[in-house]
Formats: sequence, C-alpha cells, structure tokens
Amino acid sequence: MSLIKIFKTKKLFLFNIFLTLYIGINLLSGERGLISYFDKKNIEKELIQKASNLTEDLNFISNKNRLLSKNIDIDFLDSLYREKLKFGKKNEILIKLK
Repeated sequence: MSLIKIFKTKKLFLFNIFLTLYIGINLLSGERGLISYFDKKNIEKELIQKASNLTEDLNFISNKNRLLSKNIDIDFLDSLYREKLKFGKKNEILIKLK
C-alpha cells in the first residue's frame, strides 16, 4: 500500500528521473549519440584520406595520358616499352632496380 501511495504523491519526481535517464542514454548511445558521433568522425577521416589518395592516382594517370596523347613524348614512350617489354639495344645491359 505504501508503494502505491509513493507513486501517487511523487509522480512528477519519478517522471523526471525516467525522462532524465532516457535522454542520458540516448545522448550517449543512440543513433545520433556521442559514441556514434566519434565512429562517424573516424569514418569521415578515412574517407577523406581515401579521396586524397584517389585524387593523387587520378592526377598521375592523367599526366601519363597527357604524355601519351596528342604530343607524344618520345623519352616517356621509350622508357615505357623498355620497362614493359624488357627491350634493349645491342651492347646494352639492362639492370632492374626494384
């Protein structure tokens, strides 16, 4: 009987406790909570790093494409076929340094 009497007299106090607990739990571990925020922040850093790597690769490939397109760079073309086909001239020694 006393438990029911306590619930009747202190409804507002109990409601405030439950509301505070609910907000606190969702603030820390909800879908938009603090833990999720830090996880998403780490994912964002990884994606930014990946985007910068892809940009560097794109610049490198576009530079190679530019060298092989309209104005053919003979030196670059020579180094490419020597590397890919292991081609050399007579009396020439090829040393691979990788």
